[in-house]
Amino acid sequence: MTVPLLSVDRVSKRFGGLYAVRDLNIAVQRGEIVGLIGPNGAGKTTAVSLITGFVRPDEGAITFDGVDVTGRMPHRLATLGMVRTFQHTASYPSASVLENAIRGAFLVGYRGALASLVRTRAARVAAREASEYALSLLQDLDLLRFADRPAGSIPYGHQKVLGLVHALASRPRLLLLDEPAAGLNQDEVDHVRAILEKINQSGISVLVIDHNVRFISGMCKRLIVMYQGSVLAQGPAADVIKLPAVIEAYLGGMREPA
Repeated sequence: MTVPLLSVDRVSKRFGGLYAVRDLNIAVQRGEIVGLIGPNGAGKTTAVSLITGFVRPDEGAITFDGVDVTGRMPHRLATLGMVRTFQHTASYPSASVLENAIRGAFLVGYRGALASLVRTRAARVAAREASEYALSLLQDLDLLRFADRPAGSIPYGHQKVLGLVHALASRPRLLLLDEPAAGLNQDEVDHVRAILEKINQSGISVLVIDHNVRFISGMCKRLIVMYQGSVLAQGPAADVIKLPAVIEAYLGGMREPA
């Protein structure tokens, strides 16, 4: 039996005595792109924060590539290859687009912070390698023309893509994306979807969190549906979006999720 790249086993989290996530059981296989969906308030973002170490679970276990990583800090998980993005856009809006991309490489302590401080030869080589890789990512994702501009000044849709570049610069094996298409027009949504498919085809596993079923089901073969902090349904996307319980959770049974 194939061991999942990510396994979440009966993870729960309470805030003020109320469950935000309860008995969460999900898995992501190597090379898979999975959608985690649910209406607003379903617990999706909390679930991702638990998985990526920004919030510590009260119960349960999280395993990454066979290693128990429950409660590990985000930067420790990044060194193992698990990186997330956030709903906001550029991480450093006043820094240039290129600087944002380069800083992503240092999420994993690129060749050592101490060496960078003393500017050793190894640090200079590492800085050059990080810059070259960042430039290649900007070119691949059509942001090279903005390289010298402040990240906060470029169009919103491009800022969203820059968030992906920042994460990719750390060379992740699993990328967790929190509403990457939020606030985008349809052309921008289609562009982001194409980029995510390209990222997945390069061998990176992807877990995409969103409440927009149409966006996610167009690129994910498998969906996990959360509702009121728990998994409501999971399985092939084409089947899951037609389940009466899923339709009811989104729209009170009026019609299929949009």
